[in-house]
Amino acid sequence: MTAGLLNKAKRGELVLTLPVGLVRDALDRVHKDPNQEIQDRLDLIFTTFLRLRSASKVLGFLNAHDLGIPRRDRFGDIIWKKPTGAAILQILKNPAYAGAFVYGRTRAVRKDPTSPRARQVRLSVEEWKFRVNDVYPAYISWEVFERIQAMLLDNYAEYDRNKTRGVPRPGAALLHGMVYCGECGHKLVVQYKGGTRYLCNFLRQKYRAPVCQHIPGDAVDPSIVEAFFQALSPIELDVYSRAVAAKQETIDQVSHAHHQHLERLQYEAQLSERQFLRVDPDNRLVAAALETRWNDALTAFKRAEEAVAHSQEPSRPLILLSQELQTAFKAIGQHLPTLWRQGFLSKPQKKALLRCLIDKVILQRPTPEWVQARIVWRGGETSTLAIPVPVGSLKDLAGADRMERIVLERSAQGITDEVIASELTAQGYRSPMHLVVLPSTVRGLRLKHRQFLVRHQSHPRRVAGSLTLTQLTRELDIAPHWIYDRINNGTIHITKDATTHLYLFPDEPATLDGFKLLIQGTVKTLNFSRGHQDA
Repeated sequence: MTAGLLNKAKRGELVLTLPVGLVRDALDRVHKDPNQEIQDRLDLIFTTFLRLRSASKVLGFLNAHDLGIPRRDRFGDIIWKKPTGAAILQILKNPAYAGAFVYGRTRAVRKDPTSPRARQVRLSVEEWKFRVNDVYPAYISWEVFERIQAMLLDNYAEYDRNKTRGVPRPGAALLHGMVYCGECGHKLVVQYKGGTRYLCNFLRQKYRAPVCQHIPGDAVDPSIVEAFFQALSPIELDVYSRAVAAKQETIDQVSHAHHQHLERLQYEAQLSERQFLRVDPDNRLVAAALETRWNDALTAFKRAEEAVAHSQEPSRPLILLSQELQTAFKAIGQHLPTLWRQGFLSKPQKKALLRCLIDKVILQRPTPEWVQARIVWRGGETSTLAIPVPVGSLKDLAGADRMERIVLERSAQGITDEVIASELTAQGYRSPMHLVVLPSTVRGLRLKHRQFLVRHQSHPRRVAGSLTLTQLTRELDIAPHWIYDRINNGTIHITKDATTHLYLFPDEPATLDGFKLLIQGTVKTLNFSRGHQDA
């Protein structure tokens, strides 16, 4: 019996339960449901999804226009219900609407061999047991069905596990869902802690291995966007005319659906009226129930009629563009960068635009200061970019030693920091956190080697026959504030030198001996105001 069932399934002749919109006659021949409203509503679901590219957006569209979808009750009769996301996905994923007979779309899996129940696992299209095309009358072609499945898979929320991109989200990372690791090939996740970063943590989560690589997104995203603009600039897009046509088609479809809904409610009201008029007036129990059903049908029809009248209030017409404006729209590739940078586009809109041309971006960080990005465009073409990224310190930059020698040589010649920074930038050097050499970087390298352009009070100095406070603290290995505190409270008596404006102590062994005794507590005060020490 099982072999016979499989043979019939292999030929596409096995009788299976049909989805809403397909019916089987007495000769087991399958036809589209003769109810035109059901056919049109299914067509509306498919066309809306192809336009909006998201099942949740289709659900929002139907709810916004107060449109139901046909479903079967437990007896197999058609009822109209409020749409749900699961019901829409069930329609979009059913291959029968593409005219295909499919057997073996699921598989029973029992995790525990002792468990009496098996879990049904949905299989991919490649794993279906039998598929025979052109068995049923089709609402969509098989190519469109495959495109819908690819969109649904691409929108799947668990993109990290299933290697899909996910729907565009409001986050700052523009390559969210499209970026892959050039080291291990796994998808990079987004981390917003301490700025936007792309992080490869697949091996860490699975094997507790170290993080493969992390790349600053704020440095990578602008370069990818610039490459997108360069690829888009030669393209002519007749965007507005297609938008007007799509908008008008949507308006017509919604209006047609509302009129079909009214026609169905009017028929139900007329049917209730005929049933009420045929009943015996003396049978009050039945007459009362039929009268209530008639009133409810009239109320539903009246409410729907008012809703349709309200929805058909005149709105702003769709304006056709003049020839000049059409020419401007065709040059949108040149105008898009301006719109992008001026904040007219939201983050999800920017990500959706990038996905129109970019399939994926593969990032690899061969050195701390550079990221190699390979852009895979729609159609298979690739582009390779070398993107400079910030590093933690100057030593992470290639050629840092050479840049340091140049700074010391030029500063020794009296060249200013600004001029040296400009020269180094022209030679291809950069600061750790910037793409150019900053004067502050030059100044830091110069001061590190104690090269000063102008001497001032904060610089160490030597005075013949005297010890400065800094020199004294180094000799005694004490903190400078220890001496300042005792000068302020009168324990150490000394006045500043009139020429240098410094505290100068006699450069004699007795000075160090006196401080050692003061530190030990043997003496209470020290006096250097007249050039000698008093105990």
